[in-house]
Amino acid sequence: MTTEQQAPPMAKPRVAAGALFLDEDGRVLLVHPDYKPTWDIPGGYVEPNETPLEACRREVQEELGIKPPIGRLLVADWAPSPSEGDKILFIFDGGILDADEQARIQLEGELTEYAFYDPDDLDEPLIPRLSRRVRQALDSRDRRIMTYLEHGERQG
Repeated sequence: MTTEQQAPPMAKPRVAAGALFLDEDGRVLLVHPDYKPTWDIPGGYVEPNETPLEACRREVQEELGIKPPIGRLLVADWAPSPSEGDKILFIFDGGILDADEQARIQLEGELTEYAFYDPDDLDEPLIPRLSRRVRQALDSRDRRIMTYLEHGERQG
């Protein structure tokens, strides 16, 4: 049996999960956190003893004040950050938010606004690798598959 000192080095990534929500016109829901200049999708970091799906559901409720059903996993992205280290980022299918569900959104915490963006217009509000990840999630949703990514790029 090996001890911690004898074990080879291994990654200890941060894990985050978010939801891909669309409106009835196929536009993507983005949120604007007050702590950064760019936009994001609803979601956040996984807490201890929590699964990525549980974290996604919790974050959506905390950030948007709604509890829509969160569906299947669309993408898993290995996306290390030079400043934050190794990361694994999951996007789950949040489905379509109709007008009634949108009317119930109440931004909580660090979010200052939300908006729906056409998939062709994601490059401006999102950082490049998140834009790639969201586009891959849209493709996975359309094709009814789950996709493994590295830095937002399809692998394999």
